Amino acid sequence: MTSDLTTTRTLIESAWDDRDLLGSAKHQDAIHSIIKALDQGEIRIAEPSGDTWIVHEWIKKAVVLYFPIAKMETIESGPFEWHDKIPLKKEFARKGVRVVPHAIARYGSFLEPGVIMMPSYVNIGAYVGSGTMVDTWATVGSCAQIGARVHLSGGVGIGGVLEPLQATPTIVEDDCFIGSRCVLVEGVRIRKEAVLGAGVTITGSTHIIDVTGSQARILKGEVPERSVVIPGTYPKDFPAGTYHVPCALIIGKRKDSTDKKTSLNEALRDHNVAV
Repeated sequence: MTSDLTTTRTLIESAWDDRDLLGSAKHQDAIHSIIKALDQGEIRIAEPSGDTWIVHEWIKKAVVLYFPIAKMETIESGPFEWHDKIPLKKEFARKGVRVVPHAIARYGSFLEPGVIMMPSYVNIGAYVGSGTMVDTWATVGSCAQIGARVHLSGGVGIGGVLEPLQATPTIVEDDCFIGSRCVLVEGVRIRKEAVLGAGVTITGSTHIIDVTGSQARILKGEVPERSVVIPGTYPKDFPAGTYHVPCALIIGKRKDSTDKKTSLNEALRDHNVAV
């Protein structure tokens, strides 16, 4: 960490502990500098380190502190109008990003060159890797980390997280296919090249059940690399009786012959799953 960044972190940590300091120009400048650095991809809320991810809590603090110091402003574009504290990203052509009308990315998010946004939404603090498609009505929540060459299909919901500060954001790693209307929240991690069929919902407590062996294996919070996952249910006993609750079923692994550009449908059909 550079000395300038160390000084900025100290100012942000002090403002976090004493909100009266938010009236100070130097503390406000520190917060604005971090949001600008996030917007330009110079820093990230979370980043990979070997087999794990490091979450920078102090940068999340800067995002949270940005809201009380930002001013409400009217944003106009043709006949459309918004009233918000956070401006929209601009200069997509210079950034090498394709943005279809009605797609919105908030200032403080970062889109690598080659990202395609259909009418969709990317929130502050999020990071989207090169070559990723954010398809129609997909949402990438605050601080979510999306890898390169990912396909977020129509209506996918990637949950955001600002607080609690120690919480890991939702992470989708490189080369994943996330099927239509999937919902991924509460800091779940989808490892590289995984394929999620339409309608899979995974929270921090969802049972992710590997049914590929002779006995089921239950995971939580993380889908292993190259897994092929579909929605499922499992029986659970309640005082009123036994009912089936949602889960995610790992039904196999992506074949080597299914390259990274193969469609979601073909990857699922490899495992005889109707789509």
